[in-house]
Amino acid sequence: MSAVEARLAELGLTLPAVVPPLAAYQPAVQSGRYVYTSGQLPMVDGKLPVTGKVGAEVTPDEAKDLARTCALNALAAVKSVAGDLDRIARVVKVVGFVASASDFTGQPAVLNGASELLGEVLGDKGVHARSAVGVAVLPLDSPVEVEIQVELAE
Repeated sequence: MSAVEARLAELGLTLPAVVPPLAAYQPAVQSGRYVYTSGQLPMVDGKLPVTGKVGAEVTPDEAKDLARTCALNALAAVKSVAGDLDRIARVVKVVGFVASASDFTGQPAVLNGASELLGEVLGDKGVHARSAVGVAVLPLDSPVEVEIQVELAE
């Protein structure tokens, strides 16, 4: 077991299977020392635990937990191409999308779920730049979608 996966276990988490693509793309690709994930939905056992807009059908706290799940799914996608999460030198960038009610402005707090998970699991290697974007709708009516870019050690 890698050190990163041991840390996940300490946190009571397990790395899920890679979420299969919903269309014509790969969950992650590697280019040189970088791995780019596709947008990861908060799928658990092949389905979304909740759907709808944050600030309407979904509470900000629920959405923050869903963002954590997205980040965990993103780590699974990274592992699928990198082979070992211990190869992560650092998370470079996180981009998160929040399907938002028209008056909801708390997207950064929702995306803290993903950012905090990466920090808990990877420590200083999990510190990253980030964008948190409110959108009208996401695939499958998901409340949240997260993509990450990581740099691998040589």
